[in-house]
Amino acid sequence: MSEAGKDMKDAVRRKASLGQTISAVAWSFFGVRRGKDHESDMARLNPVHVIIAGVLGAALFVLVLVLLVRWVISSGVAGA
Repeated sequence: MSEAGKDMKDAVRRKASLGQTISAVAWSFFGVRRGKDHESDMARLNPVHVIIAGVLGAALFVLVLVLLVRWVISSGVAGA
């Protein structure tokens, strides 16, 4: 097996809880993370789980923005 294949298998076998993955993704959306915590996350988090959590987080963020804009527009028209 090639070195790249071995590294990928090791990365997928990493175990971190769902809460740890969501926390790491949420901090990355916020843009604030300590270097020590980042290194710890890189050693524990499964990259597949991080990608899934990131896509779901982005979709949730867009949904909240759309709902907020619709709410502001609907309340602005009713108040006029």
